[in-house]
Amino acid sequence: MKTWNRVLLKLSGEALAGDKKTGFDEATCIEVAKQVKELVDKGVEVGIVIGGGNFWRGRTSETIDRTKADQIGMLATVMNCIYVSEIFRYVGMMTQVLTPFECGSMTKTFSKDRANKYFKKGMVVFFAGGIGHPYFSTDTATVLRAVEIEADVILLAKAIDGVYDSDPKTNLSAIKYDEISIGEVLDKKLAVIDLSATIMCLENKMPMMVFGLNEPNSIVNTVNGKFTGTKVTV
Repeated sequence: MKTWNRVLLKLSGEALAGDKKTGFDEATCIEVAKQVKELVDKGVEVGIVIGGGNFWRGRTSETIDRTKADQIGMLATVMNCIYVSEIFRYVGMMTQVLTPFECGSMTKTFSKDRANKYFKKGMVVFFAGGIGHPYFSTDTATVLRAVEIEADVILLAKAIDGVYDSDPKTNLSAIKYDEISIGEVLDKKLAVIDLSATIMCLENKMPMMVFGLNEPNSIVNTVNGKFTGTKVTV
């Protein structure tokens, strides 16, 4: 196993929806949970950010204010984290959901100290609600939380299996990178994550492993060194 003690796993909301494209595919979520449990059982500390695209994207509607649209997206990520957190508990893990704003008794308010306390207890910590402000995506929240909790790496589980020189959905000749620097990602405008998140990765030297969530055992394989995605270096 690689010498990663703490990882930040970013899950795509769309990927968790499976073939349904919206809501949750429970079988997919259970499979993710079983893989994460395998890591936790080996002593790896796991933080998780989940996108909200299976319910809402920040620019889904052109008729409402962008700030309000982004707030809806933040709440979509809270719903996702509460649901997936419960699936994780179902397979035998302890979890906690942290948000940058109050959500009644449903979540706890984020702080680095609180996250570290939960990690020490062997809990999987979900970081929901983005950074709590509009105009910032869950990509930015992912990098910010990874930097704050001093994660060793970001595991970026996407609907596609790595970083390509163009969109493989529209270009069948797209070439996949085995390894690429975050500087090259920025220069070539490859949009692995959004611009502000990419710059934050560059400034804070936060590496990423980009892979397909739907590849068999992809999360465990990535941590164990059997990696078939794209390594984004710093």
